[in-house]
Amino acid sequence: MPAKVQHQAASDGGLSKPRVVAEAIRLADRDGVVGLSMRRLADALGTGAMSIYHYVANKEELLDAMINVVFDEIELPPEGTDWQSAMRQRAISARQVLARHPWAIGLMESRTSPGPAHLRHREAVTACLRKAGFSVLMATHANWLLDVYVYGFALQASSLPFDTADEFADMAEDVYLPQLPPDEFPYLNESAAALVAAGYDPAEEFLFGLDLVLTALESLRTSD
Repeated sequence: MPAKVQHQAASDGGLSKPRVVAEAIRLADRDGVVGLSMRRLADALGTGAMSIYHYVANKEELLDAMINVVFDEIELPPEGTDWQSAMRQRAISARQVLARHPWAIGLMESRTSPGPAHLRHREAVTACLRKAGFSVLMATHANWLLDVYVYGFALQASSLPFDTADEFADMAEDVYLPQLPPDEFPYLNESAAALVAAGYDPAEEFLFGLDLVLTALESLRTSD
């Protein structure tokens, strides 16, 4: 190995671009992306900031690589099935991935230098819709609508103080209902009590809305 390469490998302590990006994602998952800096990333990797620039030129390039990994984690719409099932599975996977990486929600559509996984994902979604009979314009409409729904739901879900039916029930009984005297808020009180009694699961809301969107799009498949 040439001396220069040996020195670089030694000074980097085994760094690689995938390792740099993976650590950046770990930090963003924990603390959000706003405070992510090359210096903080270098500290977390136990190296100097200049070593990071050997793998990514700047923070924008780092964000491109991070978002590319996020897209790579989302399942592509499977082939050999109807378009609604394929797009439903893809949307469910996207929601699960964004629940792990909530910092990515606001960045998914902002990258102007998409990576290979990002482009593969876009191609697969567009291909699924076009092969199903959507025109170019309607496929674009459908893609936008589905993405807005998934991103919007993921953003809202990331700020909710509950995730499961049990957590919702505890929150409703201990926090919401005491603030909703029935003589002042009869409908809200009724709703909260009824949902707790029914074992309401907030996770079901995603599938309820998703199926409505997919059903509505079906009528547009052969539209010009």
